[in-house]
Amino acid sequence: MTFALPRRTLLAVPALILARPGAAQENVVAAAARLEPLRGLIVARQGEALLEHRFAGPALDRPVNVKSVSKAIIAALAGAAIARGLLEGPDQRIAPILADRLPRDADPRLQRITLDHLLSMRAGLERTSGVNYGRWVTSPDWVRHALARPFVAEPGGPMLYSTGNSHLVSAILTRVARRSTHALAEEWLGRPLGIAIPPWPLDPQGIFFGGNDMLLSPRAMLVFGEMIRAGGVHEGRRVLPEAWVATCFAPRTASAFTGAAHGYAWFTAPGAGPVRHYAWGFGGQMIHVVPSLGATVVMTSDPTQRSGGAQGHARALHGLMEEAILPMLARG
Repeated sequence: MTFALPRRTLLAVPALILARPGAAQENVVAAAARLEPLRGLIVARQGEALLEHRFAGPALDRPVNVKSVSKAIIAALAGAAIARGLLEGPDQRIAPILADRLPRDADPRLQRITLDHLLSMRAGLERTSGVNYGRWVTSPDWVRHALARPFVAEPGGPMLYSTGNSHLVSAILTRVARRSTHALAEEWLGRPLGIAIPPWPLDPQGIFFGGNDMLLSPRAMLVFGEMIRAGGVHEGRRVLPEAWVATCFAPRTASAFTGAAHGYAWFTAPGAGPVRHYAWGFGGQMIHVVPSLGATVVMTSDPTQRSGGAQGHARALHGLMEEAILPMLARG
């Protein structure tokens, strides 16, 4: 599956193969400017920005709502917790950690759910995203509500995209570390990477929202994405185990909506071309990592778009990657 730019966009942009220096970058900016909800774009190779452009909204060093790109941060924190011995590993069962939050007369299958199932969106519980999202975030206890959803598949079954799964990981991190998820994000990611991670919303019990509404600037997103692209290393310092980054990329299931393979909060784009992993948030918040090209690309967009329009915009952003940015990078 590939994602094409709208034909009117392609016709409006000159051919990318031009002799004068910087022409390819200018053409990428011209194509991107026609994607109206797009606010910021950064294209970097080996950590050096080839292109930075703000189309609308805050400056590129100002925190913005990255929506479900937050899930990639939560997955990174889970790996950091495992590396520090606070969690046993992906196969650790979650019920003993959250025993006091399980519903009465709990379905026995709750005892089989593992950290792997939550991170890969294969818990089997009814989704708390989509049409169920409002009911979940207005409930008095988000953790109990997520755990009380009926099973619609077996644990380890198909992908059922649910932000409740990521929030359960935030609750688990809070419990095993005895510190807030925000404090862990600052210590394990913010300070080593030299980026600001401001506080973001809490659930009614004071647990930081796991998997949505985190605040990062586009430049902070780039630093995080570059660390991931480099296998967990930033400026010669190891931030995450290399094996954990590979684990996050490794496909465990696939999206029913796009066909993209999914690991732990990272998708792998389908189709031909260089392997491209991406973290994706509603409305068009994206971090793309292209290891073979040494490239990281950040995109931020208006996070308040209507649902249908947001999906079309996301397809257009993939088209921008495939038809403009990747060819520019491939030509060096």
